Amino acid sequence: MSWIQIRIHTHSELVSKVEDTLMECGSLSVTLKDDADQPILEPELGTTPVWDETCVIGLFEATRDPAELSAELNTVFSLKAKTELPRHKIEILEDKDWVREWMDNYHPMQFGKRLWVCPSWKEPPQKDAVNLMLDPGLAFGTGTHPTTSLCLKFLDREVEGGELVVDFGCGSGILGIAALLLGARHMAGTDIDPQALLATEDNANRNGISRDQYEIYLPENTPELQADIMVANILAGPLEQLAPTIAGLTRSGGKLALSGLLAEQAETISQCYGQWFDMNAPEQEGDWVVLTGKKR
Repeated sequence: MSWIQIRIHTHSELVSKVEDTLMECGSLSVTLKDDADQPILEPELGTTPVWDETCVIGLFEATRDPAELSAELNTVFSLKAKTELPRHKIEILEDKDWVREWMDNYHPMQFGKRLWVCPSWKEPPQKDAVNLMLDPGLAFGTGTHPTTSLCLKFLDREVEGGELVVDFGCGSGILGIAALLLGARHMAGTDIDPQALLATEDNANRNGISRDQYEIYLPENTPELQADIMVANILAGPLEQLAPTIAGLTRSGGKLALSGLLAEQAETISQCYGQWFDMNAPEQEGDWVVLTGKKR
């Protein structure tokens, strides 16, 4: 089945009127996209910010006549906003199995010297390597994002064997499970999203990790631990807020890796954690960094 898609390029002050127009004309869905590479990484709670330049995308049934639809949109918007509909384009969108499309384009990836992350539906390219078979499900963490990649390379380099690893904000469980496959003794994962805990357990089972090798918790249920290695791939705001908690869960001499950070955020977070850790210079991949250190 095909769809009619309309892309409307507008300014932030007109976004709500464009949305209302699309819905009033029968749009099945409305999506907002950044139209000028202006990231909004950590909006304040209770706010719904939009970009200064926003592309508003409406999806309609293919039975609609594109010319008639365009005329209707122009008429409705003109009545609402007292101006013409902004620059827009109508196109036919062919239906796809989007899950299959993503699966076909997700390939095995190597991180460091030992570790490969492989989609569970593909054969590992090096069967004698440390192969983490992953199905991220509904949780974040596939290795394709630089922040995850930087943390995986850190673990490949730093896990020597026998460590207790805490994966703070575990998502799909990719970091904690990687640590176990690299030789860590035990992993404790915590996440605010119950789906992340389910995904972590599912991926641990997929990799033959026995249930006594790991624990997973919602944050309020996390016990007092003393990690040999602490990894936290979240965002700058939560990392700063949670610094005392993360430091308290790391033993003296324990290793730390923090990511989910843009390069310009590194100095602030490094200074924050410098209260407890001897911090190293950031390691960068694209616009993103990982901060590492050792607890005093």
